[in-house]
Order: sequence, then structure tokens, then C-alpha cells
Amino acid sequence: MLAGAGALTVLLWWGSTGLITGLVRRDPRSYPSLLAATSIIAVIGLAVLVGVREDTRAVAAIAGFCASLALWSWIEVTFLTGAITGRIRALPANLPRRGWRHALFALRAILWHELAIIVLTATVALLSIGWPNTIGLATLLVLWVLRSSAKLNLFLGVRNLGEGFLPDHLAHLLDHFHHRRMNALLPFSIVLGGLLAAWLGSQAAAATLPVEAVGYTMVATLAALGVLEHLLMVVPLPPETLWGRRPAPPRGSAGDSPP
Repeated sequence: MLAGAGALTVLLWWGSTGLITGLVRRDPRSYPSLLAATSIIAVIGLAVLVGVREDTRAVAAIAGFCASLALWSWIEVTFLTGAITGRIRALPANLPRRGWRHALFALRAILWHELAIIVLTATVALLSIGWPNTIGLATLLVLWVLRSSAKLNLFLGVRNLGEGFLPDHLAHLLDHFHHRRMNALLPFSIVLGGLLAAWLGSQAAAATLPVEAVGYTMVATLAALGVLEHLLMVVPLPPETLWGRRPAPPRGSAGDSPP
């Protein structure tokens, strides 16, 4: 059962990523319908989290995990469609591409998106803490931590920026990314991500309830996939190819050169 839960996690990760990136690269006139559908799914996800929070069966762990993926899909869609981002403007030409001022501009570019994640996670925490099934909350927290780490590493500089995943209307975000072979944070991100995955795996192995055994197996697999995403930032393999997409031409920020 645990092996099946891990395999299901990989399938959901690969499928949801490919589906979302494919939908947001369609005609922007389809965005209102996409946002409406994703919002309905997110509301259903919240309802599912409430509905299974007392359930300690294995199926409740899978339901909680999928419900959090539905909520995270709403986060991703609202960002990639430009519905919830931040300041949409290119960096001033005279602004150095390093230092605290650049970091402040980068934060402004995604500020509302970050606040949306905080509000959503806090809501799920209020609905979950104190109940037997907290797999949905654990899933959301791991997604948030790993995505925040990925954003920091993109800002500091990596080999693969994943330009092919960004729609044209978010091209200004590339001003905040840097093409570099490696940055000092990335090895720590990979090691800490691996330790997180290992700890979650140990929680699954020591679990006495089916909801914890299956749930922590899925969350541990998700953390391991997050480590894989970090590795894909520096290996000579464009990450877009994993989803059958053609890599976009590198578009580094001013003053940077592709490795």
C-alpha cells in the first residue's frame, strides 16, 4: 500500500504540473473560465479537508493530500494567469541586479501571491490542528517550504530557470532570475530537503494509524520530488523536457550570461 501511495504521489505531481502549465499557456481569453473552475475546485478541496479531518483511514490520507493539491493548484493558477501576483513592471534600467534593492523589487513582484499562500495555509491550519488527520496541512506546508526555497535559488542564480513554464505576461519576472551554474544556497536546499523527506519517511515507518502511514509516505515522496526539482535547476537537462515541452531560449537578466 505504501509503495502505491508513493507512486500515486509521483503521478499526481507530474500530471498536475503538466496540466496547469499547459492550460495557462493557452489563449488568455480562457483565463476567466480557468480561474472560476480552479476556484470551485479549491472550495471543494477545503470542504474535503474538513470532511476527512476526523477520519484515520488510509483513504482519508489520500483525500487530504489531493485536497491540498487542489488548493495549491488554485495558488499556481492565480499566479501564472497573473490574477494574483504583485507589481507587474520591469526593473529600472539603472537598478543593480544585486543587493537589497533588487531583492525588494523581486518581493514586490510576487507580494500578493505570497500573502495569498500565507492566508490559505493559515486557514487550513485553523481547520486542521487538533484533529487526527492533518495530512492536508502537512502537504501544504511542504509545498510552501519547497516552493519558497526554489524562488530563492532562482533569484540567486541557477543553470535552468524554467523559462518554458512562464507565460508571456510574466516574462518580467525573469528580470529577477540569474543564470549561474550554482549558488551557495542550493546545496543546503538540497541537503535540507533530503533530510525533510527522510524525516517524513521515518514518520510514515513509525506510524500506528493508516492515515499517518499512507499520508506521511505521500508527503515524504512529495518532499523528495521537491529535491528533484532543485536538482533540475543545475543539471544539464532543461526541466521542461520531463513534460514533453520544448525548452524556451534562455533569457537572463541584464549583465548575466548563460552558463
